[in-house]
Amino acid sequence: MAKKTSTYYKSNSKARKKKASYDTKYHKTAKRRAYRSELNKENRKRGTYGNGDGKDVSHTKRGTTVLENQSKNRARQGSGRKQKRK
Repeated sequence: MAKKTSTYYKSNSKARKKKASYDTKYHKTAKRRAYRSELNKENRKRGTYGNGDGKDVSHTKRGTTVLENQSKNRARQGSGRKQKRK
């Protein structure tokens, strides 16, 4: 079942291009690059980077990092952007 947002962007190419442009700019910022870099560094340190084990390093609300399943980490702020505490 497709969600409302994905359905909207599939049917509105102009909006999809605008969003893609925004996303590109956002993920190029120094803050986002540093965030990704920190997680990649931690992944390498824990020996899980690029080995296909399905694990991610994720930030907690306390500011620490934990190892968890990629699916749980990447789906946390799904529909409705409801954040679950970890």
